[in-house]
Amino acid sequence: MTKLPEGPAPREESLLDPGKAADDVQFERGLRPQTLDEFTGQEALKSNLRVFIEAARKRGEPLDHCLFYSPPGLGKTTLAHIIARELGVNLRSTSGPTISRPGDLAAILTDLGKGDVFFIDEIHRLSPMVEESLYPVMEDFNLYVSTGKGPGASALKLSIERFTLIGATTRAGLLTGPMRDRFGIVGNLSFYAPGELEAIVRRSAAILGIPVDGEGASEIARRCRATPRIANRLLRRVRDFAEVRSRGRITGEVARFALERLEVDPFGLDALDRKLLSALVQKFNGGPVGVDNLAISVSEEIDTLTDVIEPFLIQCGFMARTPRGRVATRKAFAHLGVEPPAQTLELL
Repeated sequence: MTKLPEGPAPREESLLDPGKAADDVQFERGLRPQTLDEFTGQEALKSNLRVFIEAARKRGEPLDHCLFYSPPGLGKTTLAHIIARELGVNLRSTSGPTISRPGDLAAILTDLGKGDVFFIDEIHRLSPMVEESLYPVMEDFNLYVSTGKGPGASALKLSIERFTLIGATTRAGLLTGPMRDRFGIVGNLSFYAPGELEAIVRRSAAILGIPVDGEGASEIARRCRATPRIANRLLRRVRDFAEVRSRGRITGEVARFALERLEVDPFGLDALDRKLLSALVQKFNGGPVGVDNLAISVSEEIDTLTDVIEPFLIQCGFMARTPRGRVATRKAFAHLGVEPPAQTLELL
């Protein structure tokens, strides 16, 4: 495998989020760590990846296919970029829903060079037809494309350069067994500790040229739902308040004021989190209640609840999943200042 010279970043072609604002994309890319050493947190996974990458380099082979799963914003996409950079190869990225036909897949795969990284975000959303087309590619690097219809149809065999597929998903349980078993490296990214988040906030502030003191960085880290993407987003908004109220410097006082204006409480819960907890506590007496009813009560999609809101609430002990449904914990009642009803106390 040919290694690119150090210096310029690997060529990256992205089909992700075509409607996303250009300044948001540039903002995220500007803060993205470039190496495993710069990547904060996930120490066990990083340690293993260093070994796998070094072994692949020594053998002159592409890295084995990788699957990363976690709630949104914990660094799956960033790790894909880092792996490509550490290997010195190019990255091609897309998302599951954008590959609707095997022909779309063929157009991407035939453009890959030897050892390149092909990143598919939300890989669990690939159509069954596209997923089945990937199986022989992942195993033997051969793509079979059907030509024609009916009795005269045939399959055209295309040889693909050996590459590394990196899949990312927020819902690993929706991946089929055959797909999951074809990944040689599987990593779960967990929520971040406060100290790790504070380091991330300080690094991002330094890149953006924002003066921030220890108390200000700690305040943002404490209220970012243990998620680096949210920490960077809050930093950007707190910066706006700092420029107006404290000559651009983020202090603890400015951070608290800004985050209160943004309706982010000291636990990191935002308006939607509190809306969900309030519905669970006040409309359903703390549960148990099914996710369908809960989603209807807050006018949100089920996927939003299960993928975005619930993981953090469960992690923080505000909510629990039981065989009978979702249940609010004592901590949730205390946070909302509501006394648990007698029947709910029996479940807690």
